Amino acid sequence: MNPFSKFARSFRAFTTELNRRPAPSLPAPYQRPKLGLALGGGFARGIAHIGVLKVLEEEGIPVDFVAGTSVGAIIGAAYCSGVSARQLEEISSLVRFRDFARWTLSRYGFCNNDRMETFLSRIVRAKTFEELKTPLAIAATDFITGEGVVFRSGPLLGPARASCAYPGMFLPVELDGRMLVDGMLAHAVPTLPLRDMGADRVIGVYLSAHWVQLRGPRHLFDVIGQCFSIAQARMTGYWKAYADLVLEPNVDGFSYDAFDRSGELISVGEECMRQALPGIRKWMEEPPQALPQLARGTKAGSVPAPAA
Repeated sequence: MNPFSKFARSFRAFTTELNRRPAPSLPAPYQRPKLGLALGGGFARGIAHIGVLKVLEEEGIPVDFVAGTSVGAIIGAAYCSGVSARQLEEISSLVRFRDFARWTLSRYGFCNNDRMETFLSRIVRAKTFEELKTPLAIAATDFITGEGVVFRSGPLLGPARASCAYPGMFLPVELDGRMLVDGMLAHAVPTLPLRDMGADRVIGVYLSAHWVQLRGPRHLFDVIGQCFSIAQARMTGYWKAYADLVLEPNVDGFSYDAFDRSGELISVGEECMRQALPGIRKWMEEPPQALPQLARGTKAGSVPAPAA
């Protein structure tokens, strides 16, 4: 066999073997982390949540999952159904306590929140969780067992109402054979449900003001509210462990029924959210291996600077 034939045969063998080898894998395209927003309770103070949502909307930062407790469940349900933060701002300026509560006489509480379903049906653009544009979890508490109950499917308005049944003030809500009360007893800020839903990054919004000012309680509701406020302040470690960032809008000085100060509360939420924007933008822009690891439970305004 002449040298040329040997060369040709060797070349064919080489190219055949080369073609058998898999092509080098290309790096996977960057996918931004999925962002979850946990909205805590606080009655009228929860209007500050709208300011948080308003800034996220204006900055084009997408929210992939929402979880809400009490007023956070109401705002979350409306927002996830397609109501914009701007529209929520307009609605909040008109809302008063009487729109979702009526006085009653019962051994379980002083108010019935059955009006809430009518109120919610006017502002929420969905009847079931499955109809929502953004996945939502609503937290309530089984009053008999003390277990947390998280709703993510089925009818929407009943769970939202149950999540707002503040013990001592509102009557418990019976749903699916269970007596349910406010979700703040089990999930004051529902960060864990967001992890279960698949959120990579979780922001918790905590409204930490006490109910009672220096002058003392005005009535029985202040006494009940202050007791729960103290208890919640001492149980924050549990839910903060599942948060990458904790926002605490400064709602000191706002009473639980300060619905007439909605504009101020929204501004407080906006200010707090804007302080946290630099770190959140980094989450959205950098590849996963370069994402800044925010300390668990970090407050807005003290977000560690991302590495250069």
